[in-house]
Amino acid sequence: MASKGMPILRRKALILATIAEIGEAGSLDVTVSQIAKRAGMSSALAHHYFGSKDQIFLAAMRHVLETFRLAVSTRLKTAHGPEQRIRAIIDASFEPSQFEREIVAAWLAFYVRALQSRETRRLLQVYARRLHSNLVFNLRQLFDEATAQQVAQGLASLIDGFYIRHALQDGVPDRAGTREMVKGYLDLWLERKERA
Repeated sequence: MASKGMPILRRKALILATIAEIGEAGSLDVTVSQIAKRAGMSSALAHHYFGSKDQIFLAAMRHVLETFRLAVSTRLKTAHGPEQRIRAIIDASFEPSQFEREIVAAWLAFYVRALQSRETRRLLQVYARRLHSNLVFNLRQLFDEATAQQVAQGLASLIDGFYIRHALQDGVPDRAGTREMVKGYLDLWLERKERA
């Protein structure tokens, strides 16, 4: 008799295989057969666990979002004060687990998929609201409301924009350089506040 944990392991294997296949293809133009083969199982078993390719993609996206949420949560536990907490969110956005080639490609593919899929769009909106909320909560302790909203929008746009650049362009700064550029944007606003 199969272990009760086997379905969980198989689902996770399929999710990781999906992310790897998307990373290799650079798009969502992958088949259930390719995903299942990479995961070491049959297409029928993949369909058994997820029902459709769309459901596999959504599960992969939820996995990527959960990994990001955990990265932010872990870093926030040791950050003290609003500025450190904002920097922790930036660090989490560019930590190795978030900035692997496959993950960056998956993010880009999910953004494209959101144009056609209401459920994918909803998941991306949850991510965007959570990121904005975390940033604004801390920025409000440093700036007035309008400025906090503006800086949060700028930081989120830089984070998302660098993911797109890393997926599509050569010659962009490495992970550490990218992270420091985003922090530099925050530094400019903090310096502006001190001069005011």
